[in-house]
Amino acid sequence: MQLWEHFIAILKKEVQPALGCTEPTSIAYATAHAARLLGKTPEHIRVEVSDNLYKNAMGVFVPGTGQIGLPIAATVGALGGNPDAGLEVLASVTPEHVAQALKMIEEKRVDIERADTTEFIFCKATLTAQGDTAEVTISGGHTDIALMVKNGEVVFEKKHVIETTTEGTSAIGGEDVNLRNIYDFACKVPLEDIQFILEAKDINMTLAQEGLAHEYGLQLGKTIEMQMQAGIIGRDLINSMASFTAAASDARMGGATLPAMSNYGSGNQGITATIPVVKMAEFVKADDEHLARALIMSHLGAIYIKSHYPSLSAFCGNTATASAVSMALVYLNGGTYDQSCMAINNVISDTSGMVCDGAKSTCAMKVHTAAQSAYKCCFLALANQGVCGQGIVNADVEKTIDNLGAMITKGMRQTDEKIIEIMRKN
Repeated sequence: MQLWEHFIAILKKEVQPALGCTEPTSIAYATAHAARLLGKTPEHIRVEVSDNLYKNAMGVFVPGTGQIGLPIAATVGALGGNPDAGLEVLASVTPEHVAQALKMIEEKRVDIERADTTEFIFCKATLTAQGDTAEVTISGGHTDIALMVKNGEVVFEKKHVIETTTEGTSAIGGEDVNLRNIYDFACKVPLEDIQFILEAKDINMTLAQEGLAHEYGLQLGKTIEMQMQAGIIGRDLINSMASFTAAASDARMGGATLPAMSNYGSGNQGITATIPVVKMAEFVKADDEHLARALIMSHLGAIYIKSHYPSLSAFCGNTATASAVSMALVYLNGGTYDQSCMAINNVISDTSGMVCDGAKSTCAMKVHTAAQSAYKCCFLALANQGVCGQGIVNADVEKTIDNLGAMITKGMRQTDEKIIEIMRKN
């Protein structure tokens, strides 16, 4: 079926490994391409970024560097990044690259500036050396190169750019794309066509184990594990789900040199879309086929819901992701499609007030909150208890999703501007 092929293409594009937070990684990706275009070690780096890219890159550790922020991401990307590695551009960075980058920053040869743009994801990297200049512009998506210029001559220009606007993005598109068709696809598509999604389990569970084994970020996952070991809280499904999910985020935001399987440009949301589903599958003793179908529901469902609003905003996307996770949890417990819709409505009612104030170590707490909400709202739905006609939640789940998108795109822009203003002052 053409629609199913469309869904598979979306999943393969939007669910992919990412090393580190995707916003500083996007900056590193731009400078890595600019460095290759320049053809020599840069003497000066200038990067212009959109407000939202700035917000989500200023407070997060850059993998393999032990450092926080945009200057280090831009510089190690230029000095040691692999432009062919996509969102894993920083996997090739060495301690020598980090030392060189810190020296460049100390010598004030790295400038980060605000771009005058309405794009949510925008980065222009300009590198100079020995009279030569190379420019690379990313626009619309974290690795979407729109323009490459060497010494004033256009080397590459993307002719047909999918525009992102304040109304969201058309990337998932089509009137046949809806929750019912996504659910049916996940339940009925041949297993061999979707087995690739199981890689999300391997990658994100490995990241969780890293977070539990070492000291990263807030160590929320480790703290929950310690509480279980001490008998303060029970070693049950919800606490195990929460500890693994939080630990993966701890590691990712704390600079671990392991990738996360991302969802729609977000590693944390990829973690949220994966680990609670894996832990539930373990609990109900689901086989790989049922796990794969549940992961398709959570990942594709999250992409669909998030396509109703801009990819970066004042809204924490873990809420939308958790609602799709809750649908997958209902499926793993033998629930119906109607109960899955009920679960989505429940999560949106529960956590839709959670704002995004930048990517940082505290994202682990929001990932933890999202996992717990997905669990709670799944079992409410299985008991046929659902929010209906209250607040932004409509009896029709599609209208709820539309309402959520309208609230974010039309109602939260000023909130986003104020958050960025506060963060700049801090």
